[in-house]
Amino acid sequence: MAQRRRHVHVVSETAGNWLYAVGDVNHRALLAHVGKYQARACAATIAARAHGDTVGDPTARWSQFRATTDHTAVPQVIFSDPQVATVGVTETAARTMKVNVKAVDCDIGAVDGAELHTDGYAGHAKIIIDENRHLLVGATFIGPQVGDLLQAATIAIVGEVPLDRLWNAIPSFPTVSEAWLSLLENYGY
Repeated sequence: MAQRRRHVHVVSETAGNWLYAVGDVNHRALLAHVGKYQARACAATIAARAHGDTVGDPTARWSQFRATTDHTAVPQVIFSDPQVATVGVTETAARTMKVNVKAVDCDIGAVDGAELHTDGYAGHAKIIIDENRHLLVGATFIGPQVGDLLQAATIAIVGEVPLDRLWNAIPSFPTVSEAWLSLLENYGY
């Protein structure tokens, strides 16, 4: 069975394949939201093929017919008190992959909007930057409701948003999202 698993894809990419596996069974990322993401890609593929439509270029990295994000930018939240939220790679993993990284930290509690969220807000944020490409490749947040900060990081990683463009994404004042300004300022913007 272990050998066969390698041949099971979320979305079939060659003509004649008909077996689809989404969620925990494919062992890619054992999270409910990843299974839902994979199921959307699988359903789009099955529906397109049932209508005789093409499912696009099988080598294309991004498509509604392929579940590719679950390899590079899986958002994860531990619903503890405080929450721990992470997406992308850690600093250690990036260095292991020989990425030229810079890690940047900030105290979320020092952000103006944090005190409006919770009295005595305590939290921490860390982003991992690929210095050669000037892209965010990982982010970790610890604090009350930091899972809400994760979508911006996920979009930045999946969309490969350059840091100079990310710097121009204005967070609302006063919100905890201002942590993004602190992180980018600590990076050097």
